[in-house]
Amino acid sequence: MRTLRWEDGVVVLINQNSLPEKLEYVRCRDLRRVVKAIRTMEVRGAPAIGVAAAMALALTAHNSKALTREELMRELNHAADELRRTRPTAWNLFWGAERVLSAARVFVGGVEELREALVRQAQAIAEEDIAVNKQIGMYGASLIRDHDVVGTICNAGWLATAGEYGTALGVVKIAHEQGKDVSVIAMETRPVLQGARLTAWELRQDNIPVRIIVDGALGFCLSRGMIDKMVVGADRIVVEDGCYVFNKVGTYMAAIAARRHSVPFYVAAPFSTFDFNCRLGEVVVEERDPTEVTHLKGSPIAAEGVSAFNPAFDVTPPSLVDAFITERGILYPPFRENALRLNERQLRN
Repeated sequence: MRTLRWEDGVVVLINQNSLPEKLEYVRCRDLRRVVKAIRTMEVRGAPAIGVAAAMALALTAHNSKALTREELMRELNHAADELRRTRPTAWNLFWGAERVLSAARVFVGGVEELREALVRQAQAIAEEDIAVNKQIGMYGASLIRDHDVVGTICNAGWLATAGEYGTALGVVKIAHEQGKDVSVIAMETRPVLQGARLTAWELRQDNIPVRIIVDGALGFCLSRGMIDKMVVGADRIVVEDGCYVFNKVGTYMAAIAARRHSVPFYVAAPFSTFDFNCRLGEVVVEERDPTEVTHLKGSPIAAEGVSAFNPAFDVTPPSLVDAFITERGILYPPFRENALRLNERQLRN
């Protein structure tokens, strides 16, 4: 299945807020509707919103009435700025927007040809994402043994990407396709329950056994030997003096608990999630609406007047990560040096 696709000048995406009750599609006909979809998490997951950003710029070009290249570039730059403000922590969003803008800057041809080229570029980014995630799964499956139970947080499956495989769950899916008896323990992932609502639903579609636990039960499960490997995704990986993982809040605690119980902790992510330019202290950690914590489906679960702190992400240091699973191979320590080496090799090619 595809999480989002381009269809005759419309960006069609699965409304993840409707799952698992119903499979509902949203049809975005302009930039504003894609921006809303990203901000309200109708589409979510780092690779998926990277593709959404690319398609939003293609939609901007498709709908533009600009008569000159300069006018169109101004519209595209304005649209990219608006997209970047939606989810400031997720690096793929910035990466996807920049891929389209870069293609526009170097394009040789008229305005109409440029519009068509940017649509093709966005579609190519979506197809590339699917191929990349399958390769991540192929590398990651080599770390999974028969009868392994994999623990995970949030949703890093095909719903979090352009479709079909995903990152962390792609590892599980490929291992399952290889005939390995693998199952998953999914943290429910408060406050909006991506693990319970999305990860469990995805795995059911693929006939992969899954059990949901409350987030606070992870340490207990690890202490009882119920989990063999932890595999998580990432929203941004800052390559500074190591590789620091910005992922769904709760990931840091999961990594600490895994290390305490000698359970391998793996991060599955494409190289488009690696940020080689930003310093750790420069990353804006998104804080979401406190009512996501104090309410559940619109109904209050906390006393009236009680406030909440709702960071969307936390930071896991490289010292708690055993390996990064990427489409270019598995990265082991020293992470920074190995990430730079693989990135430079790709740039040369």
